[in-house]
Amino acid sequence: MIKISTFDDWIDYFREWQKDIGYDAALLGNYKFETKLGELHAPEIEFGDFKGQQKWQRVAQIPNQSIRDALMNLIVYQGDTEFASVEQQKSLLDTAPTEYDRQALTRVNSEEMRHGWQMCYLLVNYFGDSGKLEARKLLERRAFRGDRLLGAFNAPVNNWLDFFTYTEFVDRDGKYQLTMLSHSAFAPLAESVTAMLKEEFFHMFTGHTGLTRIIRAGEIPIPIVQKYFNKWLSTAYDLFGTDHSSSAHWAYTWGLKGRYDEHDAKVPAEKDKLNDLARQHYMGESQKLIDQLNQLIPEGQPKLKAPDLKFNRSIGEQVGKTYSVTGELLLPEAYKQHLLEALPTPEDEQILADIIKGKDWVSQMQMN
Repeated sequence: MIKISTFDDWIDYFREWQKDIGYDAALLGNYKFETKLGELHAPEIEFGDFKGQQKWQRVAQIPNQSIRDALMNLIVYQGDTEFASVEQQKSLLDTAPTEYDRQALTRVNSEEMRHGWQMCYLLVNYFGDSGKLEARKLLERRAFRGDRLLGAFNAPVNNWLDFFTYTEFVDRDGKYQLTMLSHSAFAPLAESVTAMLKEEFFHMFTGHTGLTRIIRAGEIPIPIVQKYFNKWLSTAYDLFGTDHSSSAHWAYTWGLKGRYDEHDAKVPAEKDKLNDLARQHYMGESQKLIDQLNQLIPEGQPKLKAPDLKFNRSIGEQVGKTYSVTGELLLPEAYKQHLLEALPTPEDEQILADIIKGKDWVSQMQMN
C-alpha cells in the first residue's frame, strides 16, 4: 500500500486506482489532471452565524472541531460520488453507439476523475493526517462491491439508456449539491466547486441530448424508458437527504453549505426544511425536462412521468413503505408485483440488449 504523505503520493495511488478498476488511462488521451479553482461568490461568509466575516482560507481559521469535521465530511461525500460514478460507467465504453458517444463518455469520466482529484487535493493539503486517510479511502471503496457511501453510487449502470438517464437526473443532483457548496465559508472548497460546476453542465447535456436522441429514434419502447426514469429519479430524491435534517441545519448555520437559490432568496432560510426545499427546486427543473422530452413522443404513445416522491425511497420518512409510482399505498404483495412493473427487470435489459445490437436505436447527434 502506498503511504500518502504528500499529494504526489496520492497521485501515485490514483494511478493505481485507475489500473485496479480496469480503466485504461490511454483512453483519456492528453487529458491533463490538475487542480482548478474558480471565483468566489463573495470574499465574506454569506450566511449563518459567521455571516460577514472573511471566508476561511485555512482549516486552522475554522472556529471549532465540530465545524471542521462537518466540512471534511462534506468533501469526503462529494469525492466519493465522483470516483464511484466512473466505476459505475466505465464498462459502457466498449458499447458506445457512436464515436461521439464514446468521446462524450470519456470526457464525462475524465472530468469525474478530476472532480474526485480536486476533493482529495483539499483533503490531503488542508486536513492533516485525517484528511490523507480519507483521501486514500476514497480510492479503496468500490461501487461494484457496494461500499460507496451513498446507495445511488453502488447501483449498476448496465446500458446506455441507464447512462443517459443517470446523467440527466443524478448528475443534475450533482449540480444542486455543487451549487450549494459554492457558497461555502471555506474558500478553497467554494473555489473548487465553482470550477467543477462548469464541467458538470456537459454531463447533464450528455444525458438530456442522449434521451432526446433515443426518443427521436423511436426504437426503445417508452414504457421501458419510463422504468429507468423511475429508477434514477427516485434515487435522486434520496440524494438530497432526509427532511428536517440536523446535519443540513448545522451546515447552513456554520456557513458550510448554502441554499440552491442563496443568491436570489429574499427570505430567511428555513433551516429545518433545507433538504426538502432543494429537492422541490430539483423536481420542478426535472419536470420541465420531462415535458420537453414528451413533446417528441408521437401521439398515441404514453408520456413520460416523474415517479411520486414517496416511491422507492431508501431514506427518510417513506423508507420501506409500499407506495406506487403514482403515490398510492399498496399492500405488500401487490407492491412486490408493482416493482416488477415499475423498475427495470432482467427481461427489460435483455430487450434493450437486443435493440442496442442493431443500428439506429439512437439518432445521430445534431451539432450546431
